[in-house]
Amino acid sequence: MKYRLLFALMVLNLVLSLFLLAQLRPASATQEVVPVLRGRALQIVDDQGKVRASISVMPASPQKDGSVYPETVLLRLITEKGRPSVKISASEESALAAFIGPTGTKNTYVQMGAQKTTSAMTLKNEDGREQVIKP
Repeated sequence: MKYRLLFALMVLNLVLSLFLLAQLRPASATQEVVPVLRGRALQIVDDQGKVRASISVMPASPQKDGSVYPETVLLRLITEKGRPSVKISASEESALAAFIGPTGTKNTYVQMGAQKTTSAMTLKNEDGREQVIKP
C-alpha cells in the first residue's frame, strides 16, 4: 500500500515537472530587446551598494556672482573609496573631461575642455607644478 502511494506521488511529480519544463521558453539575446533605456539618472553600484559610476543631468543653477551655470550632463567614475576620479561633463556652453589623482591628493589632475570658442588642457601635480596648454 505504501509503495503504491509512493509510486503514484512520484509519477505525479514527474508529470508536473514535465509540464513546467514544457512551459519554459529558451532565453535568447534577441528576445524582447528594449531599444532605449530612459531615465533621469543612472547609477552603477558595486557588491557593497556603493555608487561607482553615475550619469545625471544637473539643472541650471545661479552662481554667487549672478551668472547662471547651464544645465549639464555629468558622467562620474568613482573609486572604491568614493572619490570621483573621472568626470566628463557637457553643456551647451562647454565640454570638459577631468582625470583626478587618487584618494589623499588634492591638487593632482588633468583637465581638458572647450568653453565657448576657446580650449585648454591643464596638468597639475601635487607639488603645485602646473602646465596649461592652449592652442
